[in-house]
Amino acid sequence: MGAALLALTAPAGAQPVGATDVPTLIAYEVAGDAITGPLGGTRGDADRGAKLVAERQKSLCVLCHSGPFPDPHLQGNLAPDLKGVGVRLSEGQIRLRVVDMKRLNPASIMPAYYGLPAGERVAATWRGRPILEPGEIEDIVAYLVTLKDE
Repeated sequence: MGAALLALTAPAGAQPVGATDVPTLIAYEVAGDAITGPLGGTRGDADRGAKLVAERQKSLCVLCHSGPFPDPHLQGNLAPDLKGVGVRLSEGQIRLRVVDMKRLNPASIMPAYYGLPAGERVAATWRGRPILEPGEIEDIVAYLVTLKDE
């Protein structure tokens, strides 16, 4: 596995989804089952990450995962509970799972949040664009590593 992978980020001043800007490719390194360094070189903010994880329109985390998040009755049960994930996985392991879980488990239904969605079942406005920006990925990682209680 240790080969460098290409990932996406929107260029500075990017327009909302559906605009004509083309994302700029950046590289990241996969080491074993982790991406050890932050995407774009900057660590995220756990408070922003908590908000992203709990919302249901952009990150979509709580559609499949449960955890110590608001509104437990709206949380999913298709994927592992994220309670205690900061004990079970390292920061780099969490990062790879958010970036591209299919690299570890090709049968996973979790989307690659930082990759090129492709295929007929991807809306035209999302083709060739990441679901989340590097900073948003890092915010989610920063939050998930704080979840230490099992």
